[in-house]
Amino acid sequence: MTVPSKPEYVGVIRLTVSGIANRMGFNVEEIEDIKVAVAEGCTNAIEHGLDDKFYINFNINNDSLDVVIKDKGKGCNIEEIKEPDLLNPKEGGLGLFIIKSLMDDVEFISKEGNGFQIKMIKYLGADI
Repeated sequence: MTVPSKPEYVGVIRLTVSGIANRMGFNVEEIEDIKVAVAEGCTNAIEHGLDDKFYINFNINNDSLDVVIKDKGKGCNIEEIKEPDLLNPKEGGLGLFIIKSLMDDVEFISKEGNGFQIKMIKYLGADI
């Protein structure tokens, strides 16, 4: 899906992924985790993308839901992304940490000048 880079569309994406996850058989708690992680990924794309749209893809597998969010922002060096200091929290900067905490597998792909991609996977019936 191609989505306008506007915050009001994050709710639409949350509803979409909720419906998909429900149909796949995820429980309520897992669906809430997926919705939060996807919303964080969308917010990241809106804030850091340089285009008026971003891209989201839902891959429905037998045992997992894969969500890929891409933007056409300036990108970054993945190795420079640091874990947040949870003892001295600051506003912002927790989105990627939240995604990694809520999803089973997460991959960040980026090159400076080439945008940012988040691939997140939630396994059905898995306690990973």
